[in-house]
Order: sequence, then structure tokens, then C-alpha cells
Amino acid sequence: MKNGRQGEGGGKPMIVFTPEQIAQVEALSAVMSKQQISDYFSISSTTFREIEGRQPEVSDAYKKGKAKAIGAIGQSLITQARSGNLGAAIFYLKTQAGWRETDNVDMRHEPITINIVKPDGAS
Repeated sequence: MKNGRQGEGGGKPMIVFTPEQIAQVEALSAVMSKQQISDYFSISSTTFREIEGRQPEVSDAYKKGKAKAIGAIGQSLITQARSGNLGAAIFYLKTQAGWRETDNVDMRHEPITINIVKPDGAS
């Protein structure tokens, strides 16, 4: 590696995640955003994205960890809904079946007449 001016090979060495760090990314992705994982490793989010580009296994680990967590929580939600948890059932139907709550207010009505009465002697 050269040492010298910018563009001549100077600067910090390229960061390469070890298999242990990649396993950490998978575990942390269940509860942290990419920005938070970057902070955990004391690197910028730009550097983390560059690492993902150079090491697709890092990106895959992030996606896999996130998907596992979503699957586990989703399964728990379905179990609760099937067991009679009304809140879980409503949440599931709203997010997965497109159900929604609407307030149907009938705006058609007879016109309202307001009579303004002035006090005696007022013009």
C-alpha cells in the first residue's frame, strides 16, 4: 500500500467483515436499522453500504435476520389472533387483509337558518 497524497493509495484500509461480524449483523438486524448497526460497528452508514456492495453476504445476513424476526413475530401474532386476542386479530386483518375503519358521516342535511337578533336600539 502506498502512502502519500490522496489518490495515490493512502488513507484507511478497506474494511472487510469477518464471519463473526456477519453473524452479528444477522442477529442485530432483528432489532436495529442499518444506521444503528453502522453505529454499533463504529462506521458510517455509507461505509456499511459499501461493505454490503463488496460483500453480498453482509447484505444477505441483514435481510435474513430481518426476515426471520418478521416471521417469528408474525407467527406469534397469528397465534394470538387465533386464540381470541381481538387486538391481534384486528391488527392482522388491517395490515394483511386490507380491512380498515371508516367513519361514514352523512353530510346531506337541511340548510340551517340562523336568525341574528339585535338588542333594542342597536342599528
